[in-house]
Amino acid sequence: MANVATHPQTAPTAPTAPAALTAAEIAALALSLAHLGTGPQATTARRALHILLDAAPHDDVVTTTLATLTTPLDASTSDRARVVAAAITEHRVVRLCYGDAGANVTIREVEPVTCLVHRDHWYLVGWCRMRRGVRAFRFDRILAVESTGLLARHRRADRYLPFQRRQAG
Repeated sequence: MANVATHPQTAPTAPTAPAALTAAEIAALALSLAHLGTGPQATTARRALHILLDAAPHDDVVTTTLATLTTPLDASTSDRARVVAAAITEHRVVRLCYGDAGANVTIREVEPVTCLVHRDHWYLVGWCRMRRGVRAFRFDRILAVESTGLLARHRRADRYLPFQRRQAG
């Protein structure tokens, strides 16, 4: 017998197309996948997410993002993602050593809100205390990250996702 759970009072129905995921839901899945690392559960979860997101046609940006999301992170990036994920869950401020695109290095305190994947890169999205605004930090440019232990303000992730398509009308 296969490992399939069924409810005895429901008749099998034709499969329906999955509902579209919101940007906040995809960000939450990305963060969860970062926690899983490269173990067997991670492989299964990435495959399931790929199937779920592959049900609808995508543009090039979504296709590239999906490929990045379903590729395991390297060990050092995964370690940084775990620190960030714990800080998001615990609503704690993190201190980043961050190198920007111009190779300028700054130390910043950030109130992390969520993580997301866009095209080829993972990002930490949060309130940057130095810049006094919402910023997205590429994980590959985060040189070091640590929790400060300070409490961060509770912020809704759906208000901090910079790559969302805007609703028309």
